[in-house]
Amino acid sequence: MGSPPMIDGAFARWLASRAGQALLDLRTELGFSDTGALKSAGDKVSHDLIRTELARWRPGDAVLSEEDEGSRLAWAAEVNAGAVSRLTADRVWIIDPLDGTREFAEEGRSDWAVHVALWARNAPSPHGLVAGAVGLPAQHRVLGTDYPPAYPPMTVEAATAGERKIRLAASRSRPPVFLTDLAEDVGAHLVPMGSAGAKIAAVVTGEVDAYIHAGGQYEWDSAAPVAVATATGLHASRIDGSALRYNEADPRLPDLLVCRKDLASRLLAALQRHSG
Repeated sequence: MGSPPMIDGAFARWLASRAGQALLDLRTELGFSDTGALKSAGDKVSHDLIRTELARWRPGDAVLSEEDEGSRLAWAAEVNAGAVSRLTADRVWIIDPLDGTREFAEEGRSDWAVHVALWARNAPSPHGLVAGAVGLPAQHRVLGTDYPPAYPPMTVEAATAGERKIRLAASRSRPPVFLTDLAEDVGAHLVPMGSAGAKIAAVVTGEVDAYIHAGGQYEWDSAAPVAVATATGLHASRIDGSALRYNEADPRLPDLLVCRKDLASRLLAALQRHSG
């Protein structure tokens, strides 16, 4: 296929696109009769492809992937022979080879994603993310920091009515227990979706106005989507308003808010009332 782009943002897009096509091909090859086998194969095919290309084209960078052995454990900062500790590395790729495995294995569903993000020690932002791409293979699109989408336009409802009806992306299977009360408080309606990547992508494209998660996640669940969202100009933070931080010793990053900037103060205030 020739050499990939060398600029990190374009490289992230290239990786997400290649992995996404491999996942679409796998769906066609295996079908949906054995969902367990399809899920396992999807995780492995995408992880192996991304890992192989990173080793080839970014051999000096560290990697944190959901599918790495021990990825969920807090790191003891030690360097194995021939390996680079991500805690001492200057550049770390944070990847989720298949975000939304459940949706990937359901025929007809398109709310699953591939996440590729790059954290850098010298990044100007608190979250440290300098490049990222979210592949939405079944939607035939990739959102990336190399060409970030325009800030999402105001909804038709908000433009024609005196009051905004907030559309709040919600997990299909694990919505925060307080979310229904919060939605009633701020006059929002919930829009169930699959993967975290698909939900944040929906905020980026303006299909929904916000996404709140408080049910437990890891860095790879949000790194790439947050990189794209902040490049687009959206608000992204913990639900208490503090900064999201990546490449931490403990990869758990249990909660976040991604939303239009004009809704951030309103939603953070509501979160104080309902998430305690």
